[in-house]
Amino acid sequence: MIRPMAALALPPFEFRAPTRLVVGAGTLAQIGALARELAGTRALVVSDPGIVAAGHAAAGLASLDEAGIATSLYSSFTENPSAADVAAGAAEARIFRPDLIVGLGGGSSMDCAKGINFLLSCGGRMRDYKGRGTATGPMLPSIAVPTTAGTGSETQSFALITDDETGMKMACGDPRATFRVAILDVNLTLTQPSRLAALTGIDALAHAVESHVSTAATPASRTFSREAWRLLASHLPDVVLGRGTIAMRSEVQYAAALAGLAIEHSMLGAAHSLANPLTAAHGIVHGQAVGMMLPHVVRFNGPACGASYADLLADLGIASSAGEAGDRLADWLSVLLVSSGLVPSLAGCGVTTPDVAALAADAAAQWTAAYNPRPVSTTDLATLYAAAR
Repeated sequence: MIRPMAALALPPFEFRAPTRLVVGAGTLAQIGALARELAGTRALVVSDPGIVAAGHAAAGLASLDEAGIATSLYSSFTENPSAADVAAGAAEARIFRPDLIVGLGGGSSMDCAKGINFLLSCGGRMRDYKGRGTATGPMLPSIAVPTTAGTGSETQSFALITDDETGMKMACGDPRATFRVAILDVNLTLTQPSRLAALTGIDALAHAVESHVSTAATPASRTFSREAWRLLASHLPDVVLGRGTIAMRSEVQYAAALAGLAIEHSMLGAAHSLANPLTAAHGIVHGQAVGMMLPHVVRFNGPACGASYADLLADLGIASSAGEAGDRLADWLSVLLVSSGLVPSLAGCGVTTPDVAALAADAAAQWTAAYNPRPVSTTDLATLYAAAR
């Protein structure tokens, strides 16, 4: 007699997906109609100078204008928007009085748009909104239009804003800050330089890997992190080498959004904690910093989550035991980093004498460190920096 296997109860968790995804080439043209569906009549469009120069902001503004929606463009912010950048945008917004906010661009544009929404809707300063669930009231409806395939900000409730005094990124989040709609128009990614495609793509891959093994991961979040990993690992190498088809680029863009959903429900890990101080102290671009640190963190985490890493390797057609999966996945990630044109060491980034102790102390204070699958101390973080020298 065959006995049925005992059912394993799922662990308690919650799942919500408040962002509507509108996916497809040419979908930017729908932004006016989508804004109307959100009862928008006056839209503040937040778009960085590079996206304005590429003509994407003008295309979005034209669609909004055709729908009869008054518009104002804010583009006076940096690659890593600061609290001062956000405050300046909020000041302009108070004059314009929008009832809808659009973040059109890469992660900087989308994060800046969320930050402006916090200040415009709730007042105060960006420091007031560090952490999760920090909004003090309703926030304006908003639309995301990512032009890169990387940060996943379009499906997250957090804005990463640089503190002007410390140079560190503040994670400011609330479900009410989440974009109501995200338009994934692959055509907008075609103007990316190859280096930017590599930087944003490696960041998205790191999101998938870290969210998959986070201590806060759930069955739902792993559904998104695993699919994001599968799509990125399959297509990112071709995209960053300039061989990517429109279909591949579309898959990578979609994967970045899925990885954002995974982060929203599971958080990240030590690679991101290690990366942020490198950006603050040495100006290393985020995608470069996290891509450089990720293999070292994966190798460190191997003893704690080898079976999960083996699952990711299986998606690549690589069979591995749990015991060796951390090393094998780290090796694969290192090869991808270098083939993408990024640098595998701090010395290669021009940091020949890093203050490892100070960097490690800053990394230990980062919020993502607490979700690493293997507990990580300040000493461990210093060792990981040393390994990257």
